[in-house]
Amino acid sequence: MNSELELVMPNESYKEQVMEYLEEHIKSGEYELHGDGGLDHLKDYDKWLLKIKSDMKTEGDEKRVPSTLYLAIRKSDNKLIGMIQIRHKLNENLLKTGGHIGDGVRPSERNKGYSTEMIRLALEKCKEINIRKVLMTCDKNNVASAKTIIKNGGVLENEIEESGNIVQRYWIDN
Repeated sequence: MNSELELVMPNESYKEQVMEYLEEHIKSGEYELHGDGGLDHLKDYDKWLLKIKSDMKTEGDEKRVPSTLYLAIRKSDNKLIGMIQIRHKLNENLLKTGGHIGDGVRPSERNKGYSTEMIRLALEKCKEINIRKVLMTCDKNNVASAKTIIKNGGVLENEIEESGNIVQRYWIDN
C-alpha cells in the first residue's frame, strides 16, 4: 500500500515543526496530547528529545516500559502531521487504559484519514518488534478514535471506568 505518510524518528531537524505542532494544540485549547512522549509537559524540545531517547531503554525501572516515538511526516511537503508512540510491552496501568499505541494528529490535519494511516504504519513497526496482539484504548466519547482503531482491525474487548471516564479497550491481531 502506498502511503502519504512515513514514520520517522525525531531529530534536531524537526525541532521547529515539533514546537509548532505543540503550539497548534495549545491554541486549540488542547493541553494534554496523546502519543507525544511527554512533550505537552516538558515544552522543551531538547529535554523532550533526551526523554524519548531514554524511553527506548528502561532497564532497572519496573514501572516504565520501553517505547519508541515516531513523527508522522507527510511525504509530499515534509510536514509533521502527528505523533505516534509504541510501547513495547504493557505494565498493569497500560494494560488497563493505555495500550501499546498512543497517537495524535495536529488539529488542522484531522478528519483526513491520517490517524488511520498512522496506526497502520505503527502496526508494521509492532510486527518488527514482535508484538502480535496490540492493545489500543480510547475514551468512549472519542468516536473518531474508535473508528480508526476499528478500521485497523480493532475488536472491542470491554469498557472500563477510569477516573470518571469510560475507556474502550480494543485488541488488534497483528
